[in-house]
Amino acid sequence: MTEKIKHKLNELQATAICGNDITSSCLYVSALTIGYAGQYAWLSLLIVAFVLFLFRKIYSEVVGALPLNGGAYNVLLNTSTKRIASFAAVLTVLSYMTTAVISATEAMHYLSTIFHGLNVLIAAGVVLVLFTILAIIGIGESAIVAVIIFITHLLSLTLLVAASAWFVFSNGLDTFHLNWELPLTSKGIIYTLFLGFSAAMLGISGFESSANFVEEQQPGVFRKTLRNMWAIVSFFNPVIALLLIAIIPIAELGEHRESLLSYLGHTTGGAWLSWLISIDAVLVLCGAVLTSFVGVSGLLQRMTLDRILPNYFLKENKNGSNYRIIITFLILCVSVMFVTNGELESLAGVYTFSFLAVMALFGIGNLLLKVKRRKLPRPEKAKGLAVVVAIAFIVVGFFGNIILNRDAFITFIKYLVPAIVLVLIMLNRSLIIQLSLDSLEYFYKPVRRFAIVSNRYLKKMHRKINSQEFVFFTKGDDVAILNKVMQYVQDNETTRKLKIVNVKGSDDCNEALKKDLEVLDRAYPDIHIEFVEIDGVFGPDLINELSEEWGIPKNFMFIASPGDKFSYRVSELGGVRLIM
Repeated sequence: MTEKIKHKLNELQATAICGNDITSSCLYVSALTIGYAGQYAWLSLLIVAFVLFLFRKIYSEVVGALPLNGGAYNVLLNTSTKRIASFAAVLTVLSYMTTAVISATEAMHYLSTIFHGLNVLIAAGVVLVLFTILAIIGIGESAIVAVIIFITHLLSLTLLVAASAWFVFSNGLDTFHLNWELPLTSKGIIYTLFLGFSAAMLGISGFESSANFVEEQQPGVFRKTLRNMWAIVSFFNPVIALLLIAIIPIAELGEHRESLLSYLGHTTGGAWLSWLISIDAVLVLCGAVLTSFVGVSGLLQRMTLDRILPNYFLKENKNGSNYRIIITFLILCVSVMFVTNGELESLAGVYTFSFLAVMALFGIGNLLLKVKRRKLPRPEKAKGLAVVVAIAFIVVGFFGNIILNRDAFITFIKYLVPAIVLVLIMLNRSLIIQLSLDSLEYFYKPVRRFAIVSNRYLKKMHRKINSQEFVFFTKGDDVAILNKVMQYVQDNETTRKLKIVNVKGSDDCNEALKKDLEVLDRAYPDIHIEFVEIDGVFGPDLINELSEEWGIPKNFMFIASPGDKFSYRVSELGGVRLIM
């Protein structure tokens, strides 16, 4: 949702986008609630409708005062700290993830009643990919699809209720009386309603969605979306649960839990109605998937603009959609689907914990808004006592779901903790970077000191080794022999200095030798050649004299192999080496 999008959603479009999510719960919440509350499931669903009525004004007040995308994240960002707001945002994203997966999985369960042998998990993955593409195309096109699905769904539910009511009128209330007489648990009706209420809270999934894309709605539309959603679920959920109790024995409900309304349609209207409900279920549950993508796009874009998430996610396509957010959300959805293996109870539990936590935080945000932003204008106000009562109901439902499904709560924590850690890293990235720099500096200083000292020592050692001079005594050798001497020194000795010493007689002429050495000096640039001429006689005495004068050990002095007429044995030269 960006400034590039000029299209604003009207009442029908906005209601359809979030309404597909909340009304899709009619397809599975009745089965879940009856499983815990039995014949009193409709009462539990009425209590949920009452709680939702309280939240209508809570949401209206908050969004009326702060008409920005983000829902609970937005209100807490403006009334508390960024960390608390980020916590609410993480919970919201988690609820959207599970909503998308539940809806896609349930849609394929209904479709499998038509196409037997369908692989539900793979098909659900395909649905997620298809609606990812639709969300990337843009919200305007998404709204058209949502409206078609929404109207079809309402008509299908109305037809199912009418057919079921006619079935009860025609066949009497025998099944209802049979179900009504079933014994309750030993803990009594209050505990039964408590468990049913906790399970039935799943039936208001999607109510928070409208607040996450309020900036894309026309002025005044938001409050109407809340009213419309409340009216629809407050009617259909209790009525469908009551009709189920009146038509189908509770003992049979468990066998058809994942496609219960399709079975109800088959019982009351025949195969054609079962087929219609299954097709409708597929469509509306897919519409709920679309709602998740639209809602999460608005929320994560807002978080990115607030620098909680990397700017990487702000990249848009030509339609103004943040496609990187949408693709990332797809990956998260696929991961949670395979972690839970598409099991409805685990997914529903994870969603319920996320959703209830978000609802409670939204209520707390409303109270903070009243205290900290009391002068902020708002079109509607919720009474403080009503807000507290609504939050209390949410807390009760939260703990009730822990009792119902501990495994789902553990799965919820497994996803919540890494997400919170990631957000905390982003929120504290400046501090983390500074700590990293300080740590590197702390550990680098001794290493740097060691490196400097070592560098100096090694350079000094290197210079000392290379500064050692070597001496070669020549007797006017030709350039070929001198070249071999240079090759030997280069390959076998570590030095940059070589004295070529010629002990001459009074009438020797060394002009040719000097020219040869100039050529060699250029040929071996790494070795400096110093030519020294000495008057005298080559022998042990001269070697000793030069070794002391130049400070060059005798074993660093070389001669070529002497001939037969040489006056001394090699051993008498004090260690001078033969190199040729």
